[in-house]
Parts: sequence; C-alpha cells; structure tokens
Amino acid sequence: MESSVKNMEWENALDINCLAVTIHTNIKPLSCRMLHFQINPHSGMPVYRQMIDQIKYYIASDALKAGDQLPSIRELAQSLAINPTTVVRVYTELEREGVIEMRHGKGAFVTDSGRRMTSAERDKTLRRLARQLAVEATQMGAPASQVLKVVREELAELQDAEEFGAPVKVSVVSRR
Repeated sequence: MESSVKNMEWENALDINCLAVTIHTNIKPLSCRMLHFQINPHSGMPVYRQMIDQIKYYIASDALKAGDQLPSIRELAQSLAINPTTVVRVYTELEREGVIEMRHGKGAFVTDSGRRMTSAERDKTLRRLARQLAVEATQMGAPASQVLKVVREELAELQDAEEFGAPVKVSVVSRR
C-alpha cells in the first residue's frame, strides 16, 4: 500500500469493514484543516449518502466555511478507496442543492448559502449519535467506563492530529 496509508491493528473491532479516513489538506483557503470521513459500507446507507451527510455536517458546524475548497475528486476517491464516479455523484448532488459550487479546472468550493447548524440542532444530532453508541455498547456488554474512555481517546486522537497539522496529506485507517 502507499506510504500515505497507515494500517492499525483493531483486533477487537466489531465491524471489520469500516473505513475511517482523515484528509489533511493544504489547499487554500482550507489550509491544513482536516476532514475526517467515516465510511461504513455495511451500514445500509449508500457510501455517497454517508459522504453527503458528513460534508453537510462540516458545513453546518462551520468546520467548512464559504469559499473553502474541498479535496479534488481524484484525491477523495483514492483516499477512500472508492470509484471516482461516487465522488462525482456526491459533488453533483451537493452542487444541485446549492451547498457547493464546481469551478471548472479549479475544484469544488463551499458556497455561502450553506446552512449552519444551531446549538439545538447540534445537541439533537449528538444525542442521536450517542444513543446509537450507547445501545450498541449495551448490546455488546461494554461497561460505561470503557465506552467513555474510548470516546475520549477518539476525540483526543482527532484533536491531536489537527493540532499537529501532519505533513501527510491522507492517512487511512482500515479496520481489517
């Protein structure tokens, strides 16, 4: 595999086919901000839909702002190990919705009409996600202390990676 791909051991991972990708980008004006995509091909939701939702979350939370450039179709497809037509579909749908604009030869950019997430909407979304984690952890018999520890570690890992602004453009963690 490429040097940009890092395999980590996930011996106790329940979903061995889930792919987490963090994209470090030096594209202006995004400049070293990271996009972390969590793609689960077995979730029942199409990959393109998962990507659309996650990009919208980044925009709604103000992590992506008007004028920010998204990764190129090729870069995103390679880093996620998906067909470039899937990324084209994502970008086309987001452009149709007015969330991004495609500039021929330059790339995809966030528009200023993107909807921002209110505090109440963020809380509602976080509670839905936390509920899903809590239900699955309970079904696995995981104690609350372990769940909280894992969540703290994952948050710290994402925050540390962003603070370091790692020189690697793309790092992929495959849970295999």
